[in-house]
Amino acid sequence: MDISFKSKRLRKELSEARQLQKAHGARRARLLQRRLQALQAARSLADFQPPFSGPERCHELSGKRRGQLSMDLDHPYRLIFCPDHEPLPLTREDGLDWSGVTAIRILAVEDTHG
Repeated sequence: MDISFKSKRLRKELSEARQLQKAHGARRARLLQRRLQALQAARSLADFQPPFSGPERCHELSGKRRGQLSMDLDHPYRLIFCPDHEPLPLTREDGLDWSGVTAIRILAVEDTHG
C-alpha cells in the first residue's frame, strides 16, 4: 500500500527511529513501526477489514471524523489515517470499499477519546 503523510513534520516524526521514540516513547514507537510496516506490506485496506484486523483493530470512525480510520496502538492512542484516493472507492451501498483502498494518508497519532 502507498503511504503518504499529512505533513513533512509528521513524516519525519514517524519515519526516523530517534524522532519516533523521542515523541512517543519506546512502547508506542514499536507499535507504530509495526503498524506502518503492516500497512506498507498490505495489498489493500481489505487486509485489515474486520474480522481480519487482528491486534490492529482497524476501523472506520464516525461523527466529525467520518471518512477517517484508526488502528489501535497503546490505549488510548490510535494511528489516524484516511484513504488517499480521488474519488473514494465506494461499495454499491456508498460505504467505503476497503479492497479498493491502496493508498492512505497518515493524519495523526492521538487519543481519539480525549
